[in-house]
Amino acid sequence: MHLWPRVGRLITGLFCYAIGIMLTINAEIGYSPWDVFHAGIANTFDVPFGVTTIGVGAIIVVLATILGETVGIGTLLNMLLIGVFLDLIIWSGVIPTATNLWTGIAMLTAGMVVIAIATFFYISSGFGAGPRDSLMVALHRKTNLPVGLCRGIIEVLVTILGFLMGGLVGIGTIVTATLIGPFIQIVFHIVRFDPRTLHHESLADTYRCLRGQSVTPA
Repeated sequence: MHLWPRVGRLITGLFCYAIGIMLTINAEIGYSPWDVFHAGIANTFDVPFGVTTIGVGAIIVVLATILGETVGIGTLLNMLLIGVFLDLIIWSGVIPTATNLWTGIAMLTAGMVVIAIATFFYISSGFGAGPRDSLMVALHRKTNLPVGLCRGIIEVLVTILGFLMGGLVGIGTIVTATLIGPFIQIVFHIVRFDPRTLHHESLADTYRCLRGQSVTPA
């Protein structure tokens, strides 16, 4: 696939990811696992939530790099654009807040489906997975465990750590921690996508591509 269609796939994936996150937040039945973790660290060390999110992302990028994953423009844009898109969605008020448990469950389920589809879009663009998904792919590559199981292991672990540090856990947290992995696994299976076979461009590769030089195809 050529460069600009891949960029379009990346941006589409990141925007959809923000929609999915907003759906899970507005379900109002518990923080997502990573947000439990972020809140726990913020509470423990008395640092702003946003700073915590960025710091955790940076640490995960380093860890994923050590494990052999490629850091590309997609990795960096994941850290930046999802937050921007979230602010725009919140400002627009286009996604309502759940008014009862059943509406919350429906919104949470829809959010997980959207996040799973978004994960396929932006990872398959070949510009590098986001920090947290890079960790998922690295674990998948190193262990050969199903990608859904790898995601589930990570989600459960960060939920436990966040809870121990004072992060808020609700029924939505438990549901997301246990089901987001299978949702991603199902989407990847439906579209026959194996992230282990994908070549991710590094920042240097993308720069050479912009200059019209040849790089390994994604």
